[in-house]
Amino acid sequence: MGAAAVHSIEGHRLEEQVRLDGLKTAAERNKWGQFATPAPLALSLARYVRDLRGEGTIRFLDPAIGSGSFYSAVSQVFASGQIDAATGIELDPLFAETATRLWRSSGLHVVNGDFTKRPLPEERFDLVLTNPPYVRHHHLSAAEKERLKTQLARSLQLDISGLAGLYCYFMLLCHDWMKEQGLAVWLVPSEFMDVNYGVTLRRYLTEHVTLLHIHRFCPTDAQFTDALVSSAVVVFRKSPPPSDHSVRFSFMGPIESPQSEAFVTLDTLRRSRKWTQFPATMTVNEIGEMVLGDIFVIKRGLATGSNDFFILEENDIQTWQIPSLALKPILPGPRYLTDDIVDALPSGTPGVTPLLYLLDCDETEERIRARWPRFYEYLQTGRERKIHEAYLASRRAPWYSQENRPPAPFLCTYMGRSRNGNHPFRFIWNRSQATAHNVYLMLYPKGPLRDAMKQRPEVQAHVFEALQRLTPAQFLSQGRVYGGGLHKVEPKELARIPARVVLEAIGTHLRIERQERLFL
Repeated sequence: MGAAAVHSIEGHRLEEQVRLDGLKTAAERNKWGQFATPAPLALSLARYVRDLRGEGTIRFLDPAIGSGSFYSAVSQVFASGQIDAATGIELDPLFAETATRLWRSSGLHVVNGDFTKRPLPEERFDLVLTNPPYVRHHHLSAAEKERLKTQLARSLQLDISGLAGLYCYFMLLCHDWMKEQGLAVWLVPSEFMDVNYGVTLRRYLTEHVTLLHIHRFCPTDAQFTDALVSSAVVVFRKSPPPSDHSVRFSFMGPIESPQSEAFVTLDTLRRSRKWTQFPATMTVNEIGEMVLGDIFVIKRGLATGSNDFFILEENDIQTWQIPSLALKPILPGPRYLTDDIVDALPSGTPGVTPLLYLLDCDETEERIRARWPRFYEYLQTGRERKIHEAYLASRRAPWYSQENRPPAPFLCTYMGRSRNGNHPFRFIWNRSQATAHNVYLMLYPKGPLRDAMKQRPEVQAHVFEALQRLTPAQFLSQGRVYGGGLHKVEPKELARIPARVVLEAIGTHLRIERQERLFL
């Protein structure tokens, strides 16, 4: 088929895609996992495949063909006659009928059915290029999960978590549909690179095939406008991996010309529980250096179980006559902190608005009723709301006491968005005696850093300045990223960020060697 004919059909396909998408609500398409591949992205991946494969004919398979975006892209970039055979499988009958009507004359064979239930073809395929359905596990019935797990165990002798999405099964079950040395290019959510239920897929990619390339798109540039997922392209060849093999990891920009990249050995990948750290970690050459967890104890701020009951303003305290022994100052959420430095009032409370207090008391309810009757009445309002029966409160004794979280000199916000290149996280220098709840991570200096800060309080300023110099890329290499640019970092993830800038600040002012292992 000539180029002009393909472009004409592609124009009709785009119109049909809009029409078909409009027949379902966003919730319905989410349940089906239907997120159409943008035409420019499909073309970009088709050009990448062409350059990677070179000459020769192809047997093309898309097990989730949709309206045929990838087949269209392949038809546009490959020379006429290179496509020896092409098959697309589609569960949705409306999309299957549309793809058949659009592409039948060009040679695409469309099958309406469930790919995971199809019998293996007599002749395998040497090019898989696809965007599988992003169906989350809770949309799969227990019977479906059991069937898929049984197929996977029979095919690859692999077990997979019940939390895995349908795209994981597609990728693994497609193994038997491919020729030896066949090339596969999958556009999938990048979550499998970090989460526990991605272990099986990561094992497959490092043991059963030769993983060639993983490219992650910028999280602020969600590839699918109606799906808040960050996407990755996974490229591999169906062949056993060489023992000395290294995998190309790239990030941001188009796959043909990424903004950063690095090669990671298979041994490193097999040992790594978090693949989104690449290429950033390799690029800055920080593997093996000291990390923040070597110089700080890092904990989540305390979880009360009911902030609107346990975190009080001054008028609440006066109304219920709550004694000072039952209260501790606590910082408000980050949006209320107009400055990254929280100074203390003479009382030690933070000079911020609103001024909040944490209810934390070890006195018995009988003693409280005898000495502070209004305070006792307040506790009874909590009982009426069943707060004492909630998960966290029911595990504390008494239920209105709190876990131990003393004030920390440094805090880091737990979640944040990156807009226009801004840093998604904030470090706070807490010079007050306020604790913090679980929208913050709390950094407690340890070892020589703790001792140095006690002996020379001015060191805190140098440490704080150094923490603020940690780059977004360093956080991105360890934290979690969701579509739309929402970043999240857990204590263990923050602890794995290299501590070079902090150690240099300490070394400059205290002459402590940067690699001093006394921190451990």
